[in-house]
Amino acid sequence: MIKFYRKIRQKLIAEKKIGNYLLYAIGEIILVVIGILIALAINDNHEQGTIRKKEQVYLAGLRSEFETSRLKLQNLTEVNKTSLDGARKIMEFVSDENAVPDEKQFAELLYNTFAFDVSFNPNNSLLNEMINSGSLKDISNTELRKHLTNWLSTMEDIAKQEQELAMQREKVLAMFQSSDNSIRTILDLTGVYVQELGLPARKNHISNLNLLTSTEFENNVLMFMLAILSTEDAHYQPLMKDLNAILALIDAEIVK
Repeated sequence: MIKFYRKIRQKLIAEKKIGNYLLYAIGEIILVVIGILIALAINDNHEQGTIRKKEQVYLAGLRSEFETSRLKLQNLTEVNKTSLDGARKIMEFVSDENAVPDEKQFAELLYNTFAFDVSFNPNNSLLNEMINSGSLKDISNTELRKHLTNWLSTMEDIAKQEQELAMQREKVLAMFQSSDNSIRTILDLTGVYVQELGLPARKNHISNLNLLTSTEFENNVLMFMLAILSTEDAHYQPLMKDLNAILALIDAEIVK
């Protein structure tokens, strides 16, 4: 088409038809501009298509990561519930002098309540990579981007609360480091000493039942319970809502 206009232009110049020449020159310029705009539009569409494909890959990866994190949080919630139920049962024995457990029952209660640490370790490898590389901007949903940006700071708050819970748990366990109480009795009567450590069981055990009349033990267990409640109510439950919201936003953006 441009060659056609060029031939006409040359003919008009030769015939000295300047007015018509200008008209055809303008038409040639318009064609060039239109060609450039079409090329830019095609290139932009290609780039947008590449970005959208990249976004879909990121969304699928993030969905997998946050699904795994949700399962981890559900498991931690169960551990917290078991610990809280155990601590409540211990306080029932502390409060009722007539309801004294036998040594084996108390050992199992102590083990199930205090043996398991609580630490949320989410899968953030892809999210960290996206943030560090600046690829978070490829997520087109503004609300989802906001949630993802806030996620890591939320993890810092969770970690601080878990440290508080761990500290209260350690205060209870520290009471078994004195000669008045025995961790071995707990491990023996729960089978951990033989089955897990591969050590011979002891026939005569140092009793831990004196803890039920210890004010220090009662205080430590109560503080442990308060830390569990704070972890669950003020941190894990809101975190689960955030997780569900993020997964819902991701699902809405993934092309089926």
